Amino acid sequence: MPRSSWYRGDCHVHSVLSTAGELTPQQLAAAARAAGLDFIATTEHNTAEGHGAWAAHAGPDLLVILGQEATTQTGHWLALGIGPGQSVDWDYGVQDHLVDEQVDRVHGVGGLCVAAHPHAPYPTGDFAYPLQGFDVVEVWNGQWASDRPWNADNERALAEWAAALTAADLRDGSWRPAMGNSDTHLAGQLSLPHTVVLAEELSTRAILAGIRAGRSWIAESAAVGLSLTATAAGHGAGIGERLNSLGEPVNVRADIRGVPWATVSFHTDHGGVHRAPELPAHGAGAAQWHTTARESGFVRVEVRHPNGHMAALTNPVVLT
Repeated sequence: MPRSSWYRGDCHVHSVLSTAGELTPQQLAAAARAAGLDFIATTEHNTAEGHGAWAAHAGPDLLVILGQEATTQTGHWLALGIGPGQSVDWDYGVQDHLVDEQVDRVHGVGGLCVAAHPHAPYPTGDFAYPLQGFDVVEVWNGQWASDRPWNADNERALAEWAAALTAADLRDGSWRPAMGNSDTHLAGQLSLPHTVVLAEELSTRAILAGIRAGRSWIAESAAVGLSLTATAAGHGAGIGERLNSLGEPVNVRADIRGVPWATVSFHTDHGGVHRAPELPAHGAGAAQWHTTARESGFVRVEVRHPNGHMAALTNPVVLT
């Protein structure tokens, strides 16, 4: 049986084939390798014409997931894992009731549908579609940030996603995990931020399965490392997994590296519930918190810089 590993990837990437894109596929592949990424997704605006250009630049050390960004009149979304040359329609708005057909087409080939940057600062940037049918929410988008890949639009997207999380949805699998991507158009943007995924292997099928299941966390850059584990009654579970505590107390531990003076906060179905002491100047350390499954249906972690900008955040561990 394959042994699962953590893979880093950026699933919102534009080349010269997209409006305002300035990098070629060859330049993007080189930048991905230099940034320590294991996978990227090509998501040109409203076209799949560039899919064939990537074969020469992928390899055992870099998976390229085929995709597209649909820039509709009332929100943008990513189609990930579509077939070579397959495109999705985009010239419509929520009032036309056409998005469900396109989402179904993506799901029909095993693909993933992502609500992209729900509050991007331009007229078509607010995501107006119901989230039913979409698999993932891009709560962290790096394109519009200035000094760091975090801004008020991301803060709003994260708050809305967090408010919609319920223990019941997590238990029955109807929730939508969070992801983060750079939305690269220009040099220097790739991987800032990116998503770190637990998958059985480095393949489109396995990576999308890990994202769909929420076995992932979001990193500001490859310099940031994070693990989150909940343990009880001699058992443990990690991000996107389920822990049966057997009624015993649950110890939740986050290990972080690469974030000097970071603040680590624990969040449950009751909101933010615990803030750990700051990490030391070298940026590595652990934060712990204790709870029970009766008190908390899930737990997730946010790691922030002293100025409040996000450095990392996780999808939840479910507690039962």
